[in-house]
Amino acid sequence: MRVQTFSRAQILQEFNSHCQALAGNDRRGFKQEFEDLSEVGKDLPTRVGESDANREKNRYPHILPYDHCRVRLSIQHSYPHSDYINASFVPGGGSERDFICTQGPLHNTTADFWRMVWEQNVRIIVMVTALRHKDIVLCHKYWPLERGTVYHGLIQVTTVTRKQGPDYFITTINLRQRDCPTDRIITHYSYPTWPDQGVPKEPSSLCAFTEYVRQHLEAIPRLGPAVVHCSAGVGRSGTFVTLLWLMQLCARGIRPDIRAAVEDLRLHRMWMVQNLEQYIFVHQCLQYWLSGGTSACSPQIQGATSNINHTKDRHHSSSGPRDRTGRRRHHHHRQKPPSDQPQNTMQQILHPGNLFRRLRPSSSLFNPGSHTS
Repeated sequence: MRVQTFSRAQILQEFNSHCQALAGNDRRGFKQEFEDLSEVGKDLPTRVGESDANREKNRYPHILPYDHCRVRLSIQHSYPHSDYINASFVPGGGSERDFICTQGPLHNTTADFWRMVWEQNVRIIVMVTALRHKDIVLCHKYWPLERGTVYHGLIQVTTVTRKQGPDYFITTINLRQRDCPTDRIITHYSYPTWPDQGVPKEPSSLCAFTEYVRQHLEAIPRLGPAVVHCSAGVGRSGTFVTLLWLMQLCARGIRPDIRAAVEDLRLHRMWMVQNLEQYIFVHQCLQYWLSGGTSACSPQIQGATSNINHTKDRHHSSSGPRDRTGRRRHHHHRQKPPSDQPQNTMQQILHPGNLFRRLRPSSSLFNPGSHTS
């Protein structure tokens, strides 16, 4: 099937118009789209994560992987529950398993985290959280910050180099299983300035970081999924994956559909793109990136996130366990299909949320601003 493609200028023009329409009447369109997504995935079971045996492996008791797409580890010592980790396969490029979104490792799950990286042949880890916020631990320090070696279970983790970018760090990690002669090189991207439950200060910073990761993913063989995590593995992780996915679409001349992408992600992991502020910020970033960083977002969009009430939904704050209670209280509801849900096979094939993973990856790279109309 031949897919119609568009120039960057055409995509930007259409996307700007779309964003302006959503931003009108006090961001009514953004609010409606985000509200329409609130029930997506709520009927999907999370029985394995809810089990008593796995309870202490979850950073937040009501942020759990869906059974149908959870990452399964190898069974250890015939213990049936040793295959569990709070991590989910999600789409974002060419298949249902382009990314693994996961919680920030706990002290007692760090060995499982590295075992997952090894078993899934992961070569890129993207961390979009700080280790701590004041006195709250958001993620256990699971790798050496400076040159050195630590062991987690059977995995030897060695930091080789650490370089600092404008708002992020890039660490080269050598990974080896004990008593195994082969090793692997992992690239660890850390973006610690992204606030919990919020968004970065400027689209330019996150766009530069995401584009850097995107080009790395384009340049290496697809050996395994990339791991993306924040603290809970849903809000900032979902926002990053959504932005990267849609950058990939636009780079190939395909018009983006943010709502469809978030819907697809939420069918693989709950609460991906966790709040309205993050949902609008994806639009801001994509506008900025499509323009090559040479033009600001439209005024309506530019002011949208700054005017949002920052009193977030307490049921999915990651500022502490007290804010996670009640997460699952609506889980008995059936998912409400959106009004524009595809009704036949051809519509499903062409649905923007499913389209990109059916395309063969392109070897060409599009740098922001380099596409001509």
